[in-house]
Amino acid sequence: MSARLEREDERAGPSQGEEEEEEEPVNETETTRSLSLSELQDMRKDFSHRPGEHIATWLLRCWDSGANSLELEGKEAKQLGSLSREGGIDKVIGKGAPALSLWRRLLSAIRERYPFKEDVVYRSGKWTTMEKGIQYLRELAVLEVIYGDLNDVRSPIDPDEVQCTRPMWRKLVRNAPPSCANSLAILTWKGGEGPTVNEAASNLQEYEESISSSLV
Repeated sequence: MSARLEREDERAGPSQGEEEEEEEPVNETETTRSLSLSELQDMRKDFSHRPGEHIATWLLRCWDSGANSLELEGKEAKQLGSLSREGGIDKVIGKGAPALSLWRRLLSAIRERYPFKEDVVYRSGKWTTMEKGIQYLRELAVLEVIYGDLNDVRSPIDPDEVQCTRPMWRKLVRNAPPSCANSLAILTWKGGEGPTVNEAASNLQEYEESISSSLV
């Protein structure tokens, strides 16, 4: 979100006797502007933790709202105020001067506040539509991202690219409506390796479409 503007110093043109001399190096200056009031208001609206909202639900909403595309320096992140409604988390969000995506700042803050996955209690009720089931699966993937290796470039930070593990799938099935729980429980993965969450979501949508078409 920083606006970096480059400016070249004015240089006098060469005289007739100096046309073949090497040019002097160009001096450049860089200026950075702070976030405007309207930008701050929009970001607080999009990324603030809502009362009663689970951490995984909040973070997934931030991802879907573009948190990974917003590069913020520490002082800019501090300008956002209390995004999480929890002082310990907000302090870490604004920690560190180098520019980082808001998404990485959020992940690091939650990881530091809750060092172990078991610390983040996540209980979801039965999902009633396939859309809500996919949402639930993606929220489980967010927890995998938080407690993955955030310093390893090979580890996905996109919840949709996380591998859908068998424990994740079992949780999805356990909270599924009785009408489709049995069918989902017997689904097998090719080669024994789980698909990505995005692929699993596509399979769920195809399953829903096949049921709908059979009823027509």
